[in-house]
Amino acid sequence: MQQHKYKRKNTLNLITAAILGISLMGCTDNSTATSNHAKQIEKKPFNAADAKTFIETTQIELTKLSQPAAQAAWAYQTYINQDTAAVSAYLSEKYTSKASELAKRAADFNDVEVDIDTRRKLDLLRNGLVLPAPSDPVKSQRLAQITSELEGMYGAGKYCRTEKDCLRLTDMNNIMANERDPAVLLDIWKGWREVSPPMKALYQEEVTLANQGAEELGFKDISQLWRGGYDMPADDFAIELDRLWTQIKPFYDALHCHVRAELGEEYGTDIVPQDQPIPAHLLGNMWAQSWGNIYDIVKPEEPLDVIDVTAALAEKQYDEMKMVKQAESFFSSLGFAPLPDTFWERSMFSQPAERDVVCHASAWDIDEQDDLRIKMCIQLTGEEFSVIHHELGHNYYQRAYKELPMLYRGSANDGFHEAIGDTIALSITPKYLKEIGLVNTIPDESNDIGMLLKLALDKIAFIPFGLLVDQWRWKVFSGEVTPENYNTAWWELREKYQGVMAPVERSSDAFDPGAKYHVPSNTPYTRYFLAHVLQFQFHKQLCELAGNEEPIHRCSIYGSEKAGKALNEMLEMGKSQPWQKALASLTGSEKMDATAVLDYFAPLKDWLDTQNKGRQCGW
Repeated sequence: MQQHKYKRKNTLNLITAAILGISLMGCTDNSTATSNHAKQIEKKPFNAADAKTFIETTQIELTKLSQPAAQAAWAYQTYINQDTAAVSAYLSEKYTSKASELAKRAADFNDVEVDIDTRRKLDLLRNGLVLPAPSDPVKSQRLAQITSELEGMYGAGKYCRTEKDCLRLTDMNNIMANERDPAVLLDIWKGWREVSPPMKALYQEEVTLANQGAEELGFKDISQLWRGGYDMPADDFAIELDRLWTQIKPFYDALHCHVRAELGEEYGTDIVPQDQPIPAHLLGNMWAQSWGNIYDIVKPEEPLDVIDVTAALAEKQYDEMKMVKQAESFFSSLGFAPLPDTFWERSMFSQPAERDVVCHASAWDIDEQDDLRIKMCIQLTGEEFSVIHHELGHNYYQRAYKELPMLYRGSANDGFHEAIGDTIALSITPKYLKEIGLVNTIPDESNDIGMLLKLALDKIAFIPFGLLVDQWRWKVFSGEVTPENYNTAWWELREKYQGVMAPVERSSDAFDPGAKYHVPSNTPYTRYFLAHVLQFQFHKQLCELAGNEEPIHRCSIYGSEKAGKALNEMLEMGKSQPWQKALASLTGSEKMDATAVLDYFAPLKDWLDTQNKGRQCGW
């Protein structure tokens, strides 16, 4: 999901007073009288009525600024050049200047007794910024400039093997997915990471400036701000993440053991030592975050009938538009209204031939009403078919809460937003593929291990990566990891959580975190970890509502308006209630629980344990 990031500057006292509902009229020309009156205003205690007026005015102000800022960000990401960069940075700074200034004003009401609704809005306003800007307008503008520049560096990044042989990230991703020559994979892996070292100094400066903004909001640093946005104390949230990871880790360890053993057979144990982390370039993905592309190497030896969705799409002559139309029809089958005509007119579905764009898939809500869009450079693959369902999940969520007050327009927590589309994608089962005519037959349950393994290579393999990206950033934001150790700390965390290592020695100046989109774009990443837990909780409950009688991994809610109604009722809550209440509205429990993940993959875990007998596991 694309989360827009805006910057801030100070406003005049006159504007501040107006926002707080305080009149400056009636002052005399006498400077002493003016000064005394100002002091009286400053000393005036705020009350509940002031707080409500402040919130009402705030929502109007931010709504006015959000649409042009979003439009400029869209223009920049779909047409990267000097002009779109300048306009996007300017409007982004204007929005975040206002949002940051208002977030600080919200703190003025910390000790004012207000109703529950007003208090929640005040807290959401104070905790809602990703990169809060300092009050100093020069620093605020600089932060906006850096943010825009980092995104542009990533979006325009290329690796040139020769003067005439330059590859975009999309091209390199395809090579990483399909190539099996380790030398070629290593070359591409290193080549993409030439894009990020120039980002390091900018990123360091960005962290310094944003930390100053966070301190002005009353936080120790950005880390505390990010961790504090989950309806629980920041430190408790970190403990909650550890609890969920502990539930999943034994299954991940079994998957890792099997994959490493099979890669050792494929490439030799001199390249893949069986007592060390797996070299990152061999896992079929530029960031080794998901491993589904190496299914052919690690799949079961016995012949299995596993549907090749990519081949089915080609056989049925699907193009980019038809893939998106089919994803829309899934939501329609649940009772959701069709997407607006403007979605089809304004979205970007493929890589333009003659301009730089940010290809990273994202969903957009330009006006927080009906101007919904997705931005993708769609590849005609089964993986992209799933991603499209995911992105539309964001769009349908955005539309579901559009009638709520501005500060409540968002997901219960950011993990919810990511989980909804993935929940839908879990229903892209053989049953669903047959119902929409992509395949003619459904493999029987004896073939399920192949399907579950392929899914686990994407879902389970991703989970520790989803956790460690923000573990690294929180340490950077807090100062625990200093710039000279950015890269070292990154690989230490990757080895600790993923059991994945750099295939060659990396310089301390390499800044490999910047080669992952969400770091230069400053998109918080813990949401993806949470989503990989929540989606299975959601799926399990929705399948029950749909009357599913098959094993949970074979369930598709396609066509169940009862499941769609329950889902939409949760989506319509937005963030008007703590996420625990939203979770309970669908699942009946206020607690996130990874046992639904383990239930889904239970047959695969038994199979992996059998395969791993006699193998050396761990790293």
